Amino acid sequence: MKFAIALFSAPHAPSSRRALAFAQAALAGGHEIVRLFFYQDGVYSASDNIVTPQDELDLPAQWRAFVSEHRLDGVVCIAAALRRGVLNPEEAARYQRPAVNLSAPWELSGLGQLHDAIQAADRLICFGGP
Repeated sequence: MKFAIALFSAPHAPSSRRALAFAQAALAGGHEIVRLFFYQDGVYSASDNIVTPQDELDLPAQWRAFVSEHRLDGVVCIAAALRRGVLNPEEAARYQRPAVNLSAPWELSGLGQLHDAIQAADRLICFGGP
């Protein structure tokens, strides 16, 4: 089965841990992930600047390793990222901001990428949100 996964919640939320566990289980079960789409507070999971307390799971680092290891398509909503100060080098330069906190394997893009993923997948699985 082909899954598109959308994450709407911040890294410290239980739904973020569930999303990663689901994605890991899906691949372990022989399924395909056509795209991971981070939206709303989910964009924080792609930030390079999240510092996790020592007694907690470092979800941003785990997501980064998971996406890199499996060569997944990890997309961060550009509008949500800009609103929250999650910037790649191009957007930091464009808006004249001194800090860059988004790097590979993540790609900034728009909601059209979520739409395309939904069309390509058998199921859209969403985690978090209002």
